[in-house]
Amino acid sequence: MHLDVLDLRNFYYRTALGRVAQRAIRDQVVKLWPPAAGQTVVGFGFAVPLLRPYLPEARRVVGLMPGPQGVMPWPAGMENVSVLCEDTAWPLPTGLVDRLVLMHGLETSENPSAVLEESARVLGPGGRALFIVPNRTGLWSRRDVTPFGFGRPYSVAQLEAQLKRHGFTPERSQSVLFAPPSTARFWLRSANFWEGFGRRMPWLAGGVLMVEATKQVYAPTQGGLRAAVRKPLKALEGVRGGLPKPALNRNGKDA
Repeated sequence: MHLDVLDLRNFYYRTALGRVAQRAIRDQVVKLWPPAAGQTVVGFGFAVPLLRPYLPEARRVVGLMPGPQGVMPWPAGMENVSVLCEDTAWPLPTGLVDRLVLMHGLETSENPSAVLEESARVLGPGGRALFIVPNRTGLWSRRDVTPFGFGRPYSVAQLEAQLKRHGFTPERSQSVLFAPPSTARFWLRSANFWEGFGRRMPWLAGGVLMVEATKQVYAPTQGGLRAAVRKPLKALEGVRGGLPKPALNRNGKDA
């Protein structure tokens, strides 16, 4: 089930470990998707810590928070853009979204298929979605001192297979959070070093997976059969004696 919004807020905004996690994940999101003018950027679950860099440039930013989790106003000191919604019904028109981020929304949902269906519905042509989930082989999914210790952890193959079943095409994947989920001062201070080290070592398992995907778009089909008729049938063709001759007037010309 979804975590409580107050627990998520306290972790990401009021603990040193949460701020380390927020910075590491957000830096990779911005690296994948630099802010661009005119885009609609939406987050589902508790993705608002990742959306702040898009506020100045984007056409609109929306933070969707599931009902069982609860909602909080965001961003602080600005007009609220967070909205309470159900997993199965997002208050967004079809095809509106250019960039969609899910964090603490898929692995904790009791109906992940509905979440993916809504993700595909709201994503527009050329849009991209980023799914951020606990890595089942990482340390962060094995400790419940962080939000990534709850819900269903995934491997890359598991997540990509689930995305394909719901009309997504996985484009690329990567891991983040290579430092252990420890509140010890040494690990907190060296977190940036471990992030850089982990990205240079593809065999090292990070605590969180990020899979970027696009929506499959099929060419529209045309109804009926298309047959090229080289010799179209004339209306009276086949009548005995052929076509009637045109009538002549007194001058011998066609009437």
